[in-house]
Amino acid sequence: MPKLKQLSGEDVVGILKSFGFQVQSQKGSHIKLRRTIDGQKETLIIPDHSRLDTGTCRGILRQSSQYIPEEELCEFFYNEQ
Repeated sequence: MPKLKQLSGEDVVGILKSFGFQVQSQKGSHIKLRRTIDGQKETLIIPDHSRLDTGTCRGILRQSSQYIPEEELCEFFYNEQ
């Protein structure tokens, strides 16, 4: 099973921006990303930390896969084997 990469909040924001998300706002150390598809607002909250814990990355991957096919996200979140 491939391992999750060590990502920062900035890395994750960049990944999600490539899928059409835009920074909506920031409150403290959390960034709100949003995109609108067919009138539906899709929102994700990303912690702006220099290194995200593995569980946090896994949670972000799980939440973002509601909006983006997981197969497309895996290349950004997992190391190659």
